[in-house]
Amino acid sequence: MPSAVHLAVAACFALALPGARAIAQPAPAVAPARSLASDPEFLAQTRLFSAWLDAQLAYRGLPGVMVGVVQDQSLIWQKGFGFADVKARRPMTAETKFRMASHSKMLTAIAIMQLREEGKLRLDDPVEMHLPWFKVKPAGEDDGPITVEQLLSHSSGLQREASDHWTSYDFPTEQELIALMGGRQAALPPQTRWKYSNLAYGVAGLLVEKLSGQRFADYAQANILGPLGMANSSFDKPVPGLATPYGRRMPDGSREVFGFVDARGMAAATGLTSDVRDMAKFVSAQFRKGPRGGDQILSSGSMREMQRVRSVEETWRNGTGLGFQTQRINDKSYVGHSGGYPGYITQTLFQPADRFGVIVLTNSADGEAGDIARQLIAAVGPVFAKAAAKPAAVPWDPSWAHFQGVYRGRANDMTVVLLNDRLALLPSTAAGIDGALRLEALGNGRFRLDAPTGGAPIGETVFFQEEPGKPMRMVMGDNWMDRVSAH
Repeated sequence: MPSAVHLAVAACFALALPGARAIAQPAPAVAPARSLASDPEFLAQTRLFSAWLDAQLAYRGLPGVMVGVVQDQSLIWQKGFGFADVKARRPMTAETKFRMASHSKMLTAIAIMQLREEGKLRLDDPVEMHLPWFKVKPAGEDDGPITVEQLLSHSSGLQREASDHWTSYDFPTEQELIALMGGRQAALPPQTRWKYSNLAYGVAGLLVEKLSGQRFADYAQANILGPLGMANSSFDKPVPGLATPYGRRMPDGSREVFGFVDARGMAAATGLTSDVRDMAKFVSAQFRKGPRGGDQILSSGSMREMQRVRSVEETWRNGTGLGFQTQRINDKSYVGHSGGYPGYITQTLFQPADRFGVIVLTNSADGEAGDIARQLIAAVGPVFAKAAAKPAAVPWDPSWAHFQGVYRGRANDMTVVLLNDRLALLPSTAAGIDGALRLEALGNGRFRLDAPTGGAPIGETVFFQEEPGKPMRMVMGDNWMDRVSAH
């Protein structure tokens, strides 16, 4: 719900008065962020994190952990802890591979979006339109058809799983997956609430196969893994270099050792294998911009659309876009995915605004990669927030001080306040000074409005008109207010 301050701001400009005009908004100049790989504070924080994780391995008896930190297009820090194989004393290295499990869903959703960009489907298409065998009995009599978007956003209402494969480790084949759908009834009507479903992503993988004419693994290799240079990644292959997968620590300290588990028809939901370097390439791809082509595996517009939250947990702290999970950590939104497979727990999170990400890969069922990732973010996140590239600063012009004063709108007043070589806007109804809005200088007497939430016309241009014999006018976006007193 918008705050009272931002409702007041909206009320100020609710009516477009005569003479208002739209202002072209110049794109901000963005300075490239300097590498933090050798930054003293970054290195200090990685030492602090390493000391904490060393203790976790020692006292919790974790077999091994591999972590990485990505800054924009580079993996700037990586470190292995413990062992990829405890008995053989094989250390964790950057080349150690892990079953990435539900990380697969990000790739599957990208594949669907690639096919959409090619005009082969729409997100609001009923799944049955492309897969005639997808005849799930609805949960209610008035339910609409399950759509492609609902598969990807975990809002389809389908059951979580396709069989007992997390108990038996006997995953269904594609044909078995197709055969079981005819006897299924959705657990909930579509769009009722967020309901995680591996089954939905198994179906999404079969949709990729139907529309592309390729096996899912082949499509992913040709259109995602290959273009990104993820040469050490694959789907459901018992490749060399895999970390030995261990079960949870039992009361006597022992751990079960698992064999290779093939996800078969559920590969699109959980079959990916990768390592820290390849996952860093995937994270870096999220920060690039432009149309699809080469290592730009999807247009940046489609990628933003995927990362936008579509379904939320009842707590509103976690949500899901199209294949990507979002969670709030220290009042920032982090995007990525977690993964759990027999003997592997993994987590990848990235922060789009600060252009950095963390990767945590473990080879134990109690690896708690999500907790480890949050500790790594707590350590290095503030360093990235401080160093993130910002719009190029425009030197303060002392003449702008005469813009300060009170400006009157139809429903509210707005005070332009001179701070320390910068201007702020304070609505007359603001409950406190934290309701002030920022004016970022663009030059030539023009500013860009910034605010914590989107109730105000954030990102739009603010400028001041001065004509002889008339009060000074502040134009914000498409509307304006006249000054009634100067400070």
